[in-house]
Amino acid sequence: QVQLAESGGGLVQTGGSLRLSCAASGSRFRINAMGWYRQAPGKQRELVAGITSGGLTNYADSVKGRFTISGDVSKNTVYLQMNSLKPEDTAVYYCNADTWRSRSWGQGTQVSVSS
Repeated sequence: QVQLAESGGGLVQTGGSLRLSCAASGSRFRINAMGWYRQAPGKQRELVAGITSGGLTNYADSVKGRFTISGDVSKNTVYLQMNSLKPEDTAVYYCNADTWRSRSWGQGTQVSVSS
């Protein structure tokens, strides 16, 4: 069972920045990719950004140019730098880690952006 520890959420004003961190532990298998999803009240969970062990990244269109994912998947760590935050970015942000066998989720961290 993979454990994911997230940190860095909080309350910021529009235009502010936050940095989320996630560290995975306890995996029996090599983690191939990590990423961040978010879920706003009444909405489905959606991909924010992902990164592979080879360093390839992908982003949701809504965050391109504002958010940057980084980290070292081989060391089971990933970060999400969020700049120019908007009220519509308000959500619970979840870290994920993927092995060949399964996807694991963190407990989530709240990000709130006030207008």
